[in-house]
Amino acid sequence: MKINKLKKNGEQYPERLMRIHDPPKELYWIGSSLNELLKTPVMTVVGSRKTTPYGRQITEEIVSKLASLGIVIVSGLAFGIDTIAHKSALKAEGKTIAVLPSPLDKIVPVYNQRLAGQIIETGGALISEYDPGSPIYKQYFIARNRIMAALGDALLITEAAEKSGSLHTARFALEQGKTVFVVPGEIYRDT
Repeated sequence: MKINKLKKNGEQYPERLMRIHDPPKELYWIGSSLNELLKTPVMTVVGSRKTTPYGRQITEEIVSKLASLGIVIVSGLAFGIDTIAHKSALKAEGKTIAVLPSPLDKIVPVYNQRLAGQIIETGGALISEYDPGSPIYKQYFIARNRIMAALGDALLITEAAEKSGSLHTARFALEQGKTVFVVPGEIYRDT
């Protein structure tokens, strides 16, 4: 797969990223053109890595509907809600962008390498701010959340733990002036 590269001051660099604190100096991507994908409405979807059946259900329902309406889904390819969001977008024949906390030649988690390939094959993209061949550091997992927040027109959290990366993404989104939607507990339960 060909890894493409954009420099921060280049004309193809996504304008959405120029508006954030500490925009990536370089951006690497595989798949469809980011600028083409970002011409349509975009929703960033994040949540817990340890999902409940309810979290899975509500993420599948909401993301499938959004993707079927032509909204591009952005998430982080992590276990749990991220994986469900990407798969739900693909199942609805929609487009999705995965923002990685690793270089593109080291897909993490390894478990999602096949899903990463499906995202590319169906017109989506994988992106990273890290040079191919570089090591992966723990802080990259939080740092990538500012990019996920920036790419979306809004952020949706479908299920999250009290101390989770989702809350970092929400903070970045709010700092960027984005609307944050949160699913408030089990919406189908009779009270």
